[in-house]
Parts: sequence; C-alpha cells; structure tokens
Amino acid sequence: MNNKPQQGQQLQIEVAPDMATGQYSNFALIAHTHAEFVLDLASVMPGISKAQVVSRVIMAPEHAKRLAMALQENVMRYEQEFGKIQLDNVPKQAMSGPKTANPFGGSQGEA
Repeated sequence: MNNKPQQGQQLQIEVAPDMATGQYSNFALIAHTHAEFVLDLASVMPGISKAQVVSRVIMAPEHAKRLAMALQENVMRYEQEFGKIQLDNVPKQAMSGPKTANPFGGSQGEA
C-alpha cells in the first residue's frame, strides 16, 4: 500500500489546537542508531546547567536527511530575504564537539 500522495495531489496537514501555539526551543541534541534519529528539542536559560526537553522527535534516517535538506533550503531562502544569519558568538569547541545546537555554548543540558 502506498501512503505517499500521488504527484499532483495535495497533502492536507492538520495541527491540533494544543499543538498550534508550538514550543520554544533554543537547544537541540541529536542522536542516532543504525535505524533511527532522535531529535530532542529543548529550552535552556543562560547560566542554568539543565535544559528542559520540550519535544522529542524520532525518525527514520531517510526522513532525517529530507529534514536536513528542507532546513538547508529554508535557511537559504531566509538569508536571501533577511540577510545572512551570523554565528560569530559560537565557540569553536561547540562546532567540533557533540552535535548540539546550543545558543549559549558552555554546558550541555541533560536530556
């Protein structure tokens, strides 16, 4: 059975009312096994050594790659419209260490 929309069909996305407001996240921790990727989106405050996970998303590697490609495309569109996103305040060790997106550098939250 093929659950993918056929070319030309439109996929309708429904957002439940309790999900519509979203969750703020300024920290992401990404882990993977051979079968899945786990994205923990969290909120961390400056000076606090613990991050609160607000959402966990688990997906197949193929979907993770599609997500990465879609994010890259949308970052490019954003920068074309609003200008380059600056990452000057990111410490070099944050770029070479574990794969997290932490706006405050320094400590890693527990998730």
